[in-house]
Amino acid sequence: MVRVRSRAEDVVAANAEDVLRYLRRRAEDDDAADLLAETLTTAWRRAAMMPADPVEARMWLFGVAHRTLLNHQRGARRRLRLADRLRDVLATTGHAPPADSGVEVRDAVSRLDPDLAELVRLVHWEGFTLAQVAEVVGMPASTVRNRYQRAKQELREALQAPAASLRE
Repeated sequence: MVRVRSRAEDVVAANAEDVLRYLRRRAEDDDAADLLAETLTTAWRRAAMMPADPVEARMWLFGVAHRTLLNHQRGARRRLRLADRLRDVLATTGHAPPADSGVEVRDAVSRLDPDLAELVRLVHWEGFTLAQVAEVVGMPASTVRNRYQRAKQELREALQAPAASLRE
């Protein structure tokens, strides 16, 4: 095993700059460094499969880089298609409410204890039931119900306080 790792280190040291140039010619500079890291990680994990002959080992390493690049390109295409679908959905689903809509409620929620605020957000903004929230946050359902009730009471008090001060 030590000999395999030593051979892999030698092959990587001799070819890493060439592989990086190969990747830079085919991907953005920022992506090329990440792709090289992924290529070398894969090569290291599969070092036992690396041919003993230096020329064949170089070709094998470039093959790993090639497959890594193909995976990266497929992922980029999937992300673009997803972004296009998301734009289409957003274009057909109406517009967001005005920025000042519900500002008092958002402000009151933000002043809650962070754990309570998260429960309120999960229920009212994300549409989860209390049982689902319990699963998401990893708490017993009874604890979530009790904390949610406390959060609602604190919100009621926070929202009534400004109205009371306006009447005075």
